Amino acid sequence: MGMHNFRELKIWQRSIDLAEAIYKITADFPNEEKFGLISQLRRCVVSVPSNISEGAGRATNKQFKYFLEISMGSCNEVQTQLELSFRFNFIPKETLDKLNDENLQIYKMILVFYNSLKSE
Repeated sequence: MGMHNFRELKIWQRSIDLAEAIYKITADFPNEEKFGLISQLRRCVVSVPSNISEGAGRATNKQFKYFLEISMGSCNEVQTQLELSFRFNFIPKETLDKLNDENLQIYKMILVFYNSLKSE
């Protein structure tokens, strides 16, 4: 049965930390990217913990799993936006690698949690 306390989930906690980190680095992006890459990267990174918390409040594990799938998709989008940020020289390789590594760890954790949820 569903209804998890999302604040206790490590996947939620770590994805909140990643969102904070990405908000900080995008603050230094060129101003002309305000409605482009900054907005897109922030939206997709915020989508990860947002969908975890929304799914945690659903009545069934099946519903929760649907929102975890969206979170995993958003993790992939974060990776793409970070790659673009690197290619456009907005972030150095070290930052790309660090953020991509954390994003990948979160993705894997979500997948493990997803697979652990029993279907009703």
